[in-house]
Amino acid sequence: MSPRRAETGGRIDRLRTIRFTFDGAAYTGHAGDTLASALLANGVTLFGRSFKYHRPRGLLAAGVEEPNALVTVLRGEVREPNIPATMVEIYDGLVAVSQNRTPSLAWDIGALNQLGGKLLSAGFYYKTFMGPVIGPLKGTRFWMFCEHFIRRAAGLGKAGTAPDPARYERMNAFCDVLVVGSGPAGLMAAKAAADQGVRVILADLEAHFGGSANWSDEIIDGMPAADWAQRAVGQLEGNDNVRLLPRTTVWGYYDGNTLAALERVTDHKETPAKGEPRQRYWAIRAGTVVLATGSFERPLVFPGNDRPGVMLAHAAERYAVEYGVLPGQRIALFTNNDSAYRSAVALKKAGATIVAIVDVRADISNDMRRLAGEAEAELLDGHAVIATEGGKALTGLKVQRFDALSGALSGDERSIHADSLLMSGGWSPTIHLASQAGAKAEWDPARQAFLPPKPTQRWLGAGAFTGSFSTAEAIAEGRAAGVSAAGGTAAPAALPTVEAAPGDPDPAPVFEIKAKGKSFVDFQHDVTAEDVRLAHREGFVSVEHLKRYTTLGMATDQGKNSNVPGLAIMAEALGKPIPEVGTTRFRPPYTAVSIGSLAAERFGDLKPERLTPMHDWHIANGATMYSAGLWYRPMIYGLPGETVEQAYVREAKATRESAGIVDVSTLGKIAVQGPDAAEFLDRVYTNMFSTLAVGKARYGLMLREDGLAFDDGTTWRLGEQEFLMTTTTANAGKVMQHLEYFLDVIWPELKVTVTSVTDEWAGAAIGGPNARSILASCVTGTAVDNATLPFMGIVHGRIAGVPVMICRLSFSGEMAFEVYSGAGYGTHVWQALIEAGKPFGLVTYGLEALGTMRIEKGHVTGAEIDGRTTARDLHLDWMLSKKKPFIGSAMMDREGLIAPDRLELVGLIALDNRPLNGGGHVVEELDEDNPHDSLGHITACCYSPALGKYIALALVKDGKARHGTRAFVSDPLRNRFGPVEIVSNHFYDPDGSRMHG
Repeated sequence: MSPRRAETGGRIDRLRTIRFTFDGAAYTGHAGDTLASALLANGVTLFGRSFKYHRPRGLLAAGVEEPNALVTVLRGEVREPNIPATMVEIYDGLVAVSQNRTPSLAWDIGALNQLGGKLLSAGFYYKTFMGPVIGPLKGTRFWMFCEHFIRRAAGLGKAGTAPDPARYERMNAFCDVLVVGSGPAGLMAAKAAADQGVRVILADLEAHFGGSANWSDEIIDGMPAADWAQRAVGQLEGNDNVRLLPRTTVWGYYDGNTLAALERVTDHKETPAKGEPRQRYWAIRAGTVVLATGSFERPLVFPGNDRPGVMLAHAAERYAVEYGVLPGQRIALFTNNDSAYRSAVALKKAGATIVAIVDVRADISNDMRRLAGEAEAELLDGHAVIATEGGKALTGLKVQRFDALSGALSGDERSIHADSLLMSGGWSPTIHLASQAGAKAEWDPARQAFLPPKPTQRWLGAGAFTGSFSTAEAIAEGRAAGVSAAGGTAAPAALPTVEAAPGDPDPAPVFEIKAKGKSFVDFQHDVTAEDVRLAHREGFVSVEHLKRYTTLGMATDQGKNSNVPGLAIMAEALGKPIPEVGTTRFRPPYTAVSIGSLAAERFGDLKPERLTPMHDWHIANGATMYSAGLWYRPMIYGLPGETVEQAYVREAKATRESAGIVDVSTLGKIAVQGPDAAEFLDRVYTNMFSTLAVGKARYGLMLREDGLAFDDGTTWRLGEQEFLMTTTTANAGKVMQHLEYFLDVIWPELKVTVTSVTDEWAGAAIGGPNARSILASCVTGTAVDNATLPFMGIVHGRIAGVPVMICRLSFSGEMAFEVYSGAGYGTHVWQALIEAGKPFGLVTYGLEALGTMRIEKGHVTGAEIDGRTTARDLHLDWMLSKKKPFIGSAMMDREGLIAPDRLELVGLIALDNRPLNGGGHVVEELDEDNPHDSLGHITACCYSPALGKYIALALVKDGKARHGTRAFVSDPLRNRFGPVEIVSNHFYDPDGSRMHG
């Protein structure tokens, strides 16, 4: 028999022995044990070391809120750190190691930090390493010296570097009712909703449904609570409209009643079954949510409250009843409320000796005195624990008379021999998901706890989550919530009867016992009560500042144990009531979520690689590819021995002399359809689109709501109610979001649908003096002469038997056409165009030549539409309609956006015939030693084969007025200085005669 395993009791399978190792030592447990319960059964009391002081720490809790017993689980070379031992189900071959210790858990050199005293108090890293003010390490140099050592000491567990071979899944689910938590309240809510015939999902983070029923000794409907819970689970399993998700943590509550959950599918198995993922990420969209998430027992703050052997009372009760493990043989309890008495009785029944119950209250009810007698415990009412004794395990405690009203201690100290001290400081409802849903928690002075806020989304609460701590209340609230969530009405029916120990759930408002010694509030981050008071003395009066300065509540448990005691101590220091001080808002995730589960099947790269339909052709024909946003596009089609500049100059020159073709499949393409499509485009674009004729295209400009330029592109009218919008490659996703937002939120009355069709179309732009001739030689079903296909006209025909849509428009400044076909035929049409172009000397060109020709022509792209420029800055004010309002029209004339000294688009010519660089500054006076007084900056640059010079586009203050003047480029990072001439941004064919043919 294990040292602390009771001979009987618990819901473990004593016939199945599990073998595992912890810190290299072999142990055994039973099926159903957690790592925490199995180690405790083997007499292990030391589980971890604290973050800052490296103090020895034992188990504090029995669930997800455990702050001390964090371990790293090893599976081969893969390591997963910072897992509470309370949430690790043991299996044959489990390998776990402790953390934050060197060289071992028992002998940790980091414990020397405890000698640091006040040097390591709250915010020590802000204050300690900022000197000395003299010598070689003065000022921040000392901090930089210390930083290396601080970074090595930071953190708890060590992250792994080996690739994770596990498989993860992502699931989307919808239900009418999602019930979070499967205690008595959650089970009743799920059953009541299921009986109404709606679709129900019941999720619980534990391996077994039932919650507190699994470890209470209450009787429900004449049977042990655990048996009643299993009967209820069996009834739910038989319903086709119910999905049960054990081992599933609902960790995030988002808008639209969308919740995120993580299911641990095989973490408890030595070897997953065929096809089983390790974990499954659930995105659940629920009609209504029932939050039955229970509550956490709070610790009390007193000197020595962190010593191994000091544990929460309900955790000890759970270990005894659910796992058959005693936290000690001689147990004392310290409490400010009635719930600890029930725990004392349960532990007595499990075989422990209860030596004392220390209660800060002087007025104890007769019922509690009776329970103390049943536990055969000495009752010390009006007393408090003022110290604990022992090293890596508890050996005793000291108590003294205590006045709960004044907080004063009096009388002689008394020592009590005990190897386990259980504390209960009241209960805090687990309101994290409700807080995430978007409202502020409300303080209840009777419960001395924050209760859930008023719902801002479709959720209902039940049980301890609402502050109703009795099982009878939980059952009643659960049924009512389930029926209401399902939209039904409850037929009169008797609720299950509950036989439970008596008790008042309201604690005495005592959070701290002020005595000599360190009293810990946040166990994992070593935040003491004195740290909280120090933060107050140093001016940190906001709870958010308190949290960040002391790191209170910033550990892996996210303050599940420490928040309320810490706030109470801060409130006392401020002389304000707790609700006036407030509480921090809870953020997702509720517990740690593996990155693998978030990525799920989408893994291998940080971002997807998007390839155009002609990608393989480009590779096969010598293209040098590079990433442009998410897309891979040809940079150049270089000949042997050519530099990048030589290649793009050749490609651009050949296009201007004869013809060139470029892959434009990456342009954003959005189908805008519906009776109000034209009206919608009038509102979206600065210029008019409702007057656009069918079969024509128009260049359009979009502004943001603040009046700044957002995106440009052409939109084609394919029918009275059908348009094809094209956007810049980089902004395709943002434009789609922009359109959807205005349709969904601002103008929901418009009958319009927008659909991203970027991947549906392959596109090729063919331009140059011979472009029309090349098209005419290969297009059937339509003519392409000037009368049939004028500038911005659209025709439909076929190329090599494939239906195509052709629009005459130009980005290069030459006569040009964009040819679109179905993506699956992209390469076929591309090759047909190239074959038709061979007699004309057609060249393929990449992004470098494309950019060169657009700079020569003066067209703008994302480099100029950078979120800071207006239509006027870019000389596009001719597109600002005066006949209609549009997005941004109300804000575009703000004083700052029409100021005379704004940066304006200009062209630059290098007068020293040397390359220019994007980002280089333009200055009036050159000062290489002290560059200053920038007039603006270069946005794009190239060598222009049309001009035979190095040119650039730039944004320059008073740009238009400076045409014909000289300035200098100042680029100290690349040591490029030299004279430039400021000219119009239209370097080439300014009247458009070549483009219009």
